[in-house]
Amino acid sequence: MHPQPQDSRGYFMLPQGPEGAGYYVYGTPGRGAGQYAHPAMMNLLLYVERVWATLDSRKFGIGNISLAGGKPYDKHRSHKTGLEVDVRPIRKDGKRQAVYWQWTDQYDQAATARLIELFRHFPGVTKVYFNDPALRYLARPLGGHDHHFHVEVRG
Repeated sequence: MHPQPQDSRGYFMLPQGPEGAGYYVYGTPGRGAGQYAHPAMMNLLLYVERVWATLDSRKFGIGNISLAGGKPYDKHRSHKTGLEVDVRPIRKDGKRQAVYWQWTDQYDQAATARLIELFRHFPGVTKVYFNDPALRYLARPLGGHDHHFHVEVRG
């Protein structure tokens, strides 16, 4: 038996708040039920988390990945393969809450750009969606992506 929950595909749930991690978790449903990751995605997330923790003391938020067994999400056409993840932009105040790119008093554009760059430089990343027009050199716009960016990786 594995200490970390595993689904029928053999995908593990993203560790939920390990001590010293550079990320926090959010998403629906809660308690990691929507955070089953393909091994390629798990490698990406753990790599970015370790590098990020050396660059910034603020944690980044990891949201929806995949439900156990790849079941459909109510509000997502994607997020069935464990190869897609939603990540919150970085807040200036470091709070573990959503922030929209339009909230310039709370949204840290420079730090978010650094975080997206970490994701983009990982081998196998194929797509990044986020609606901040100043970051079009890093991410393509897609409806509904004002308060999180979406990353896809090859399996």
